[in-house]
Amino acid sequence: MKYVFITGGVVSSIGKGITAAALGKLLHSRGYKTNLLKLDIYYNAEPSRLNPLLHGESFITDDGTAADLDIGHYERIVDVTLTGESSYTTGRIHRRIMEKEWRGEYRGAKIQAIPHVTDEIKACIQEVAENSGADIQIVEIGGTVGDMEVMVYVEAIRQMRWVCESLNDCCYIHVTLMPFIATAGELKTKPTQNSVKVLRSMGIQPDVIVCRTEKSMTTEAKDKVALFCNVKSQNVIQNLESDGFYELPVSLEKQGLSRLVLGELGLEDRQADLDAWNEMLYRKAAATETVYLALVCAYPDSPNAYRSVLEALQHAGTAEGVKVDVATISAEDLDDDTSGQMLAAFDAFILPGGYEMRGAEGVMIAAKFARENKVPILSIGLGMQLTLIEAAQNLLGLKDANTVEMDPATPHPVVYLPEGRSLNGTNAPKLRIGGSEIRLGEGIIKNAYGCETARERHSNGYEINPDYIGRLEAAGFKQTAVSADGQYAEAFELDGHPYDCAVLYHPEYISRPNRPHPLFVQLIRHAMNQ
Repeated sequence: MKYVFITGGVVSSIGKGITAAALGKLLHSRGYKTNLLKLDIYYNAEPSRLNPLLHGESFITDDGTAADLDIGHYERIVDVTLTGESSYTTGRIHRRIMEKEWRGEYRGAKIQAIPHVTDEIKACIQEVAENSGADIQIVEIGGTVGDMEVMVYVEAIRQMRWVCESLNDCCYIHVTLMPFIATAGELKTKPTQNSVKVLRSMGIQPDVIVCRTEKSMTTEAKDKVALFCNVKSQNVIQNLESDGFYELPVSLEKQGLSRLVLGELGLEDRQADLDAWNEMLYRKAAATETVYLALVCAYPDSPNAYRSVLEALQHAGTAEGVKVDVATISAEDLDDDTSGQMLAAFDAFILPGGYEMRGAEGVMIAAKFARENKVPILSIGLGMQLTLIEAAQNLLGLKDANTVEMDPATPHPVVYLPEGRSLNGTNAPKLRIGGSEIRLGEGIIKNAYGCETARERHSNGYEINPDYIGRLEAAGFKQTAVSADGQYAEAFELDGHPYDCAVLYHPEYISRPNRPHPLFVQLIRHAMNQ
């Protein structure tokens, strides 16, 4: 097994995850089976418990894990389906250690950072790699080198080189910041030098240094980093901020990153097949027309809380040859008086899944506006549930219709908690999470898919109450998809509307740059006709 370890220095959010994904894409394009793993330094055992305002969305994997959002970048760029094993936190690792203690595996020994925690980190890395069957395991270490929380991870990956059969089994990449000082008119290498100095003091000499820059790196700056950081000049790579998510693999390929990594690992540098990827980038760059979408949500100032939805919209726009301009609209700012002014200028709406009932009334107002004005709209997860509640209130005349999540005593629980779905006997729902089959009925959604069944990812605790489905259908909202066993409603669409589709599952998680999800493609197509 070959390992690539990616660390970050100077500041957080430096681009380690995108660098890992881009490298994975380049190795994958050469025929190497590549797996990715994110090791996060926080003590939360589950990323799903993190505040999306602070940490962004939880990405749902096919096997039903709410993982770090970087897993979404990995899946989209490398075009692989990962499991929950690809996302570990300090809390999850420490839970494994505690479980071993409870089972008596430590035989009463004192549990210490070294060797017990470092051994557990190494065991996690090796287990994930072996279970994946990959040729190359890429491991991203969260946080910043020098942080106290990161030290145990750096020590663990330092030891990995001596655990492996050969010194060529490990490659270390360090991602740093090279700031541009406007008053001096030059890029500064000192932050990178100091960051590498810290990493080397912990026993790791990076093989490749990736510098995040806002200006093109000069030969002088590159040579200076090489000289003081003990690497060859060709091993200093630039990650220019103007390079987008999907342009970065091509930029890194031109600079020879994959060739360098394969050389460090003692592997053949095969011919890369990036033809389809380059064609996608050409379509993206050639787009001239723009469609304008409103994403009506609870966290308008935190786009990472809706990262997968935003990326899926861009995928669809690229496929249709248009630019997609998405404005995030605060659902809390919408009311009957402001909706016309705030929503009239958009070609289409999207109501994403949510994490709480914040702004629910505003989401329903947006659903009503789209319904009455025949504006294309796609509602997902909680957005779908609120769309149907709005229909029950205003089309069926059930003014007290609601979800039991918001009003447990509602006389008309259009959205309810099925019997046997409570968590440990509490009022909290047991999630229906991960990938599962759905059956499609006649309608716009089935025509978009072009098939009878599909596999989609879910993350919902509450379901559409079957007692109200017949009445909703009589009012025009047809049920057009159900779970494979027929037990749960999965999708509805409005008769007589160009595109008013509401789905309980989350299509954004399986959209890819080269394979956009058909529901997003249809939304963009209808937006182009507005």
